[in-house]
Amino acid sequence: MSDHSLDPKDWDRYRAEAHDLLDHCIDLMRRADERPWQHVPDDIQDRYAIGPDGSRQADLMARIKNDVLPYHAGNTHPKYWGWVQGTGLATDVTAGMVAAVMNSNCGGRNHGANYMERAVIDWTCRKMGLPETAFGVFVTGTSQATLQAFAAARVKVMGPGVRAVGQGEARLTAYAAAGVHNATKKALEVLGVGSANLRLVPLIDGQMDLQKLRNMIEVDRADGATPFLIVGTAGSVDLGLFDDFHGLADIARETGLWLHIDGAFGAWTRIAEGAYRDLSDGIERADSIALDFHKWMYVGYDCGLCLVRDGAELRAAFTARPVYLDGKERGVASGEPWFCDYGVDLSRGNRAIKVWMALETLGEVAFSKAITRNCDLAKMMAAEVEARPEMGLARVPVSNVCVFTANASLPAEEQSALNVRIAVDLQESGEAVFSTTVVDGTEMLRAAIVNHRTTEAHIREAIAAVARLASD
Repeated sequence: MSDHSLDPKDWDRYRAEAHDLLDHCIDLMRRADERPWQHVPDDIQDRYAIGPDGSRQADLMARIKNDVLPYHAGNTHPKYWGWVQGTGLATDVTAGMVAAVMNSNCGGRNHGANYMERAVIDWTCRKMGLPETAFGVFVTGTSQATLQAFAAARVKVMGPGVRAVGQGEARLTAYAAAGVHNATKKALEVLGVGSANLRLVPLIDGQMDLQKLRNMIEVDRADGATPFLIVGTAGSVDLGLFDDFHGLADIARETGLWLHIDGAFGAWTRIAEGAYRDLSDGIERADSIALDFHKWMYVGYDCGLCLVRDGAELRAAFTARPVYLDGKERGVASGEPWFCDYGVDLSRGNRAIKVWMALETLGEVAFSKAITRNCDLAKMMAAEVEARPEMGLARVPVSNVCVFTANASLPAEEQSALNVRIAVDLQESGEAVFSTTVVDGTEMLRAAIVNHRTTEAHIREAIAAVARLASD
């Protein structure tokens, strides 16, 4: 081997250190309940400073164990329910090893990782109830998936020329529920549609008011605008609520608009059991769906997916084959699809392997039961809250999100201050991680349970801790 190679000079030593590190990492995953979030040391930046050469390599494994692995984001812990952050799986470790050894660029060309990505996309399309024409592309997450789906919608309404010359004087308008995730606003801004052209539709019982939506579309058309997009929500940011997708699909069909579903986590109720599955009825009628595997399918970051009902419409928005990307009938440059034709990324890692290994190892039923259990645990948390007279629910959970206040008898401003203090105190003590959100003018504690490690005992302990801090 050439001395100029960057491969290890001592493969036996590398193997021994890698085996030791692997054992250590598996031990940490096995003891996830002992490892809550903690503050990083004040000198952490100095510890991570890059040296001019490899002189510190001798103690690198010790530094990883002492200075890197302890200061994780916390979301692997079973009492981490802040925001909507996934927990990761043991299969991610082995998937990461395989992905690193293969080092596949999934932008295109003919190699196995692209066929694996196609297999996971096909599986997901079936679970969402989309037709055989549907296709998609793995992306970083729902924010990128949203941008790419909106780009496809814009090309459909404006024609392929919009890619070259822009939308000119056309004023496109989009419609979403008040409180829609900020990814929708960002995507419209990046595309040049502008967030000022997003119409926020009032809610009725947590869903978009369908009659108001119709009226807004009519008013915009009469004013010379070009309505092009309706955005439905599967699992709202604050309360985990779901729009009426059949109602939205009916309006989209009547008006000729594109129906997109923000299904970041809520789309996965499609594989849940019982009434939870009913929450996403009608999602199969969407023109596009954005969703994450790294939330409610539990795999490691990052792993999102953009799905489009007619894959040709997604390809029309992004395909570009300069001569250096010309495909061939044979050899490395053969094979279809090339995923660079379906999104903004040319260089892409093998995100699909995490999903493929998880499903092949655990089976779809295991994920169905875990998602259902998370929803049941949110209802259990609500029952624990209701059992304490001083606390108050924002709303009975419909899915996996429970929002409540620690002391409903206080004025709104004092409730908000108390809830924020409790959230931070519990985070810093390592007892539990809630985030907060504002409901009807009061900042409340919010638990979004997408954690396969959470048990009934964790729920009881956390609510007891909230009650203890509220009474101090």
